[in-house]
Amino acid sequence: MKYLTTIALLSLVLFTSCKTETKTDNEPKNTGENLTTESNTKPDKDATIVEKIALANGMDNWANIEELKFTFNVDREGSPHFERSWIWKPKTNEVTATSSEDTITYNRNTVNTDVDSTVYKTNGNFVNDKYWLLAPLNIMWDEGNTTTEHTMETEAPISKKTMQKLTVTYGQEGGYTPGDAYDFYFGDDFIVKEWVFRKANQAEPSMTTTWEDYTKKGGLQIAETHQNEEGNFKLYFTGVEAITK
Repeated sequence: MKYLTTIALLSLVLFTSCKTETKTDNEPKNTGENLTTESNTKPDKDATIVEKIALANGMDNWANIEELKFTFNVDREGSPHFERSWIWKPKTNEVTATSSEDTITYNRNTVNTDVDSTVYKTNGNFVNDKYWLLAPLNIMWDEGNTTTEHTMETEAPISKKTMQKLTVTYGQEGGYTPGDAYDFYFGDDFIVKEWVFRKANQAEPSMTTTWEDYTKKGGLQIAETHQNEEGNFKLYFTGVEAITK
């Protein structure tokens, strides 16, 4: 694989809706993704709702992940197929991005607004795609910059089934898209079935999709498919591979 220091800009397509980690002094916050020890989550009986969702989706196995590979795909009515691929080594935070234009390898620990703007924007793309892949874990990693509200019974927006809802609202400081909010809908197993993204915490949904086609990779529960109610938008993952120690 050819490693480059520059790359044609990986465009943030119109559907992109997910945030990045918060940043302090223009550097990405270490949110715990590159843990090298076992998860320090509480036992189930003491766990918060955020922890229960993360644990149900494999948080206890995260420390064993050496490398995570995935391709982020989007099919949208009236638009050509879109995809970009990633290889992430969480323990070192090295990322390799591959698109139809080029390939770039960089380290997320050194990303800030002072480096090549292409790297900074590529990292924004990575965090968007990673958030779709690992949102149930990300909400635990991001707890220091979020507020949450848990509702025991409410109607899910697509299936209309009665589910629990967790609203996660991000702080106004730092990150690529501060202030966004996400409504997660899930059952008693704490596995997310649907979600709503609300840009800048506005009342109306910016995007609503399913979470389906779960598969287990390296002990992580991954929803490989997300679709809207109308059926004209599908975001999905292929080539998901988790290499463990």
